[in-house]
Amino acid sequence: MIKKNYIPTIDISIINKYGLDNKKSLKILKKIEQACTKVGFFQIIGHGIRQNDIKKIAKVGNIFFNLKSEKKFKLAPRKWNKKNKNLYRGYFPNDVNGKEGLDIGDLKITKAYSKKINTKYIEFIELNKCFKKKSIKILSNYFDNIFRLSELLFKGIIKLYGKDPIISKKAFSRYKTLSTLRFNFYPNQNKPIEISRQDGVALGCETHVDSGVFTILYQDKTGGLQVQNRKTKKWYNVPFNNKALVVNTGRAMEFLSKGKYKATNHRVLWNKKKRMSIPFFFEPSFDFIMNKSFLNENYNKKNGVMYKTFLNKSLKKFIEYQR
Repeated sequence: MIKKNYIPTIDISIINKYGLDNKKSLKILKKIEQACTKVGFFQIIGHGIRQNDIKKIAKVGNIFFNLKSEKKFKLAPRKWNKKNKNLYRGYFPNDVNGKEGLDIGDLKITKAYSKKINTKYIEFIELNKCFKKKSIKILSNYFDNIFRLSELLFKGIIKLYGKDPIISKKAFSRYKTLSTLRFNFYPNQNKPIEISRQDGVALGCETHVDSGVFTILYQDKTGGLQVQNRKTKKWYNVPFNNKALVVNTGRAMEFLSKGKYKATNHRVLWNKKKRMSIPFFFEPSFDFIMNKSFLNENYNKKNGVMYKTFLNKSLKKFIEYQR
């Protein structure tokens, strides 16, 4: 039997209205802490991103996936389009892992900055090859808003540790962040991409955990996302709520919190229906030194690992990132 309320829904409108220092905000942060530690997933309402903006970003995604293949491949990394220089960002086809997708980095990145910074993760993508100016503006605005929301949640976690939320700037710089806005499109899959070894369920997306600090996801009404209870190993549906965004913790948060906020297994059921999801992977700056002292003690860069190295190791398990 599926427990309906396993994934808690938290209204964060008070935090958006009064900031992190308000007593009422602290109560909301405690609810987030409980959700992170016990479940690893929660839904947020009152998040400040307008319903109309979510509809717009979903429409942009649907327009892209309805383009002809040769058009979409104009944004593909070099692995699938030898004419392109990008290795990390861009489009990947559905024969890779049962779904097609589009990975977009920070839209503030210019071609000149990308060349100057000289790291494979900071790439400029010529979105105008596939998107009109209006759509690019919608993408840019959504990236700004979802990044701001992600940073607010992370600052809330820092606040719970009794530290000054301003230290989030040490981990996240807009021009260096590896944060990714992704569009996942699941076609009418003829067969599942995986059969769960645990319970024999057919899957449209493999069982996995995310790499970053937070993932903030919009899923359409088709649903299919499931979360695993870490103790019982049972699976629970994440219900569709058109007013909510789904949040989960990733491996970077688990690392920084010394395992307190664990990355949680999740998967997508094979349901033979078209489905689109829009996750935002909130990832630190590529040169941020990951050290477990960041939240827990006086931050010490010694004996830490650069985030791009941490991410590269984490992404090796995903077929679509074997580029």
